[in-house]
Amino acid sequence: MSKSAQSTTATLKAPTRAKLGSRSASALRAQGMIPASIEWQGERPHLDVSVDEAEFLTSRRRHQHVYQLQLDSGVETTIVRELQWDVFGEHITHIEFRRVDLNKKTEVEVDLHFVGHPKGVLNQLVAHVKVLALPTQIPDELEVSVADLEPGTSVTAGQIKLPEGVELVSTAAMTVARISEIKVEAAAPVEAATAAPAAAPAAGAAPAAAAPAAEKKEGGKK
Repeated sequence: MSKSAQSTTATLKAPTRAKLGSRSASALRAQGMIPASIEWQGERPHLDVSVDEAEFLTSRRRHQHVYQLQLDSGVETTIVRELQWDVFGEHITHIEFRRVDLNKKTEVEVDLHFVGHPKGVLNQLVAHVKVLALPTQIPDELEVSVADLEPGTSVTAGQIKLPEGVELVSTAAMTVARISEIKVEAAAPVEAATAAPAAAPAAGAAPAAAAPAAEKKEGGKK
């Protein structure tokens, strides 16, 4: 295995799960393990396993993509096909691994990371694209520059700069982002700080009648 392959490969113990179901999965998580599975491939069956949560998270922080899973029956070379999270998006509840050959390119989805400041509003239409790459050359993300793009401009998948050895699988004409005009709302009219003064009485108008005197209390002297 080459030095670059070693740097992107992690080895994890993956004991077989004898019991399945939500109760068993909860018990594993309480022990610091993540329930996992290896998907079926040709004559190689689906397998239910578990991996150490701390070791797996450490490998992700090191940007490792390939996992040598040490099973009871041998070693499987895999990549992560899908991660399932809890409702709060804080903890991984399940990992699905996919078998790969280190010497053959495999199709994967890679997240897009938009960089730069456009001259309008960025509308991100696609979160990831599919690429073809050797397992040890899978990029963490693909940068999409939108710096100084004018309103009305679109960015397609074919315009994304790919690392050497990585091929685009998604349609090149697919629009991944669009720049729109910045809308500026008209300011509301400023209301008068004080109310308008009352109109003066017309010339020659009779003065207003005085309010009637309060009635005497019942039973009082006249």
